[in-house]
Amino acid sequence: MRPAPTILHLDMDAFFAAAEQAAKPSLRGKPVVVGGIGPRGVVSTASYEARVFGIRSAMPTAQARRLCPNAAYLTPRFTLYRQVSEVVMELLHALSPLVEPLSLDEAFVDLEAGGVPPETAAVRGVGEQLRRDIRSATGLTGSVGLAGAKLLAKIASEAAKPDGLVVIEPGTERELLGPMTVRTLPGVGPATAETLRRAGIHTVAETAEAGEAELVRLLGKAHGAGLYAMALGRDDRPVVAERDAKSISVEDTFEVDLTDRTRVRSEVLRLADRCVQRLRAAGRSGRTVVIKVRNYDFSTLTRSETLRGPTDDPAVIREAAARLLEMVDTTGGVRLLGVGVSGLADFTQEDLFAQVATEREAEESAKAAAAAAAEPAGGTEPHEAEEERPRRWHPGLDVVHEEFGAGWVQGSGVGRVTVRFETPWSAPGRVRTFAVEDPALRPGEPLPLVRGGPADGQSSEPAILPKFLSPEPGEDTGSEVGEEISSR
Repeated sequence: MRPAPTILHLDMDAFFAAAEQAAKPSLRGKPVVVGGIGPRGVVSTASYEARVFGIRSAMPTAQARRLCPNAAYLTPRFTLYRQVSEVVMELLHALSPLVEPLSLDEAFVDLEAGGVPPETAAVRGVGEQLRRDIRSATGLTGSVGLAGAKLLAKIASEAAKPDGLVVIEPGTERELLGPMTVRTLPGVGPATAETLRRAGIHTVAETAEAGEAELVRLLGKAHGAGLYAMALGRDDRPVVAERDAKSISVEDTFEVDLTDRTRVRSEVLRLADRCVQRLRAAGRSGRTVVIKVRNYDFSTLTRSETLRGPTDDPAVIREAAARLLEMVDTTGGVRLLGVGVSGLADFTQEDLFAQVATEREAEESAKAAAAAAAEPAGGTEPHEAEEERPRRWHPGLDVVHEEFGAGWVQGSGVGRVTVRFETPWSAPGRVRTFAVEDPALRPGEPLPLVRGGPADGQSSEPAILPKFLSPEPGEDTGSEVGEEISSR
């Protein structure tokens, strides 16, 4: 524990959804949900306007739609999020050589290593300037926590949300932590919380009062001793500059051994979804899916399957985990289950739809073969151009039209695609509808959120400027998302 609040934790506010709102003027101030849009999709991030309706991360998208059917449900654009993340991380590295990224939108910074005086006024000034710099460079907001330990800095940034800054003065840790639920402490998941609940321990203060010996008896030596230190506000973990994770995994221990095969399978699928959430939060994809099974007798085994390429598609990972489970005998009872992904790679947007893309490629190959057989020699160029265009236009993705310029897909269906033509720096744009095979419409690249900003490269202008940046008199602007064609 440091004597001064020189550890900074930054957490961007509703990062994916906020980036989409910044990129799409028509969605500003409206509920936006980013995540899987299919029947088995999961919410990745919800804007604060959507959270009012009870929508939260990791919630099934189908449930979110029932809570707020009029929200904009968008496909993630990790190319954009990574661009913005790089700008934010550069600002953090300007403060200190010790920056520990946790995901695209979250990081610890050791201000002491950056030469910031160990005084509250000095670190507060650095934090406030960082927030201003982030807003100026990206148009987005971030919340900052400052404390003498990583645990407390993270708690402080959570208390600062949205768009705030909180400093926890050294010496006030126990008073602050005491009333909080024990789930606040790192390493306390559902199983540990249930063990503590059965022992009458619900808050951090009660955890500290239980004493180290009791916690060791309940949870084991390493876990019990570590949890006791955390409950006292003791956290000596350093800020680590390089965090090159080899794998990402989740696991749960059950109070009662699971013997029902259907229940075991449902738990594995649930864990697979949680693993995907962590994978996406880290901006990574993975090639090898692993399941871990600890039996009633504490014997532990793992099974793994290596896919053809890296993915973070929840359907692909769920199916792989389910296949691996078929190789394991669970009739004796299961004490613990885990799902992980290794062989990590940097995220590519196409991985979001790996399974769909595979099916699409098969369909297009068959179509191309049939077309080639029917086409005279030398007449293949139109078909080659057609194969470059996607057969499905997912809501939220960037497009460019030869006449109308840059825009984004608002919805598609029954052979039509609706596009709203606007840029991050324009007024809310007009909506137009095209045939899905319109030769003038093609996929685009994300535009920078701030005109001429760090993510903009050499030019602050899109490749093709929109012809219409504002509606004409009497024109329908399509103010309700998906009013012409549902994005579902």
